[in-house]
Amino acid sequence: EVQLAESGGGLVQPGGSLRLSCAASAFTFNTRAMSWVRQAPGKGLEWVSSMNSAGGAPAYADSVKGRFAMSRDNAKNTLYLQMNSLKTEDTAVYYCATGWGVFATTGAASRGQGTQVNVSS
Repeated sequence: EVQLAESGGGLVQPGGSLRLSCAASAFTFNTRAMSWVRQAPGKGLEWVSSMNSAGGAPAYADSVKGRFAMSRDNAKNTLYLQMNSLKTEDTAVYYCATGWGVFATTGAASRGQGTQVNVSS
């Protein structure tokens, strides 16, 4: 069974930065495309970014392009999301997920328990 554990969330002021991590286990991490998705209060899951299994150039949602950077370390079975220039609208629970793009927001994808990011002054 896929196991994903996110960490690194917290409270940050607008304009600040956070780095999220996702530790993966119980599956062959280096063969799977991975994504970050988020869920803001009262809203559905929103795709944030995706990266292929080899760590190629990530794809980003327009809302985070130029501010967020996704990376992965296949030797450590870990996924990262560097978030810069945070805005209040980035407030959400962030999940790492298996799969690419909007698939990662569906019930067919595996996700961790999430990490809360609050952007507030």
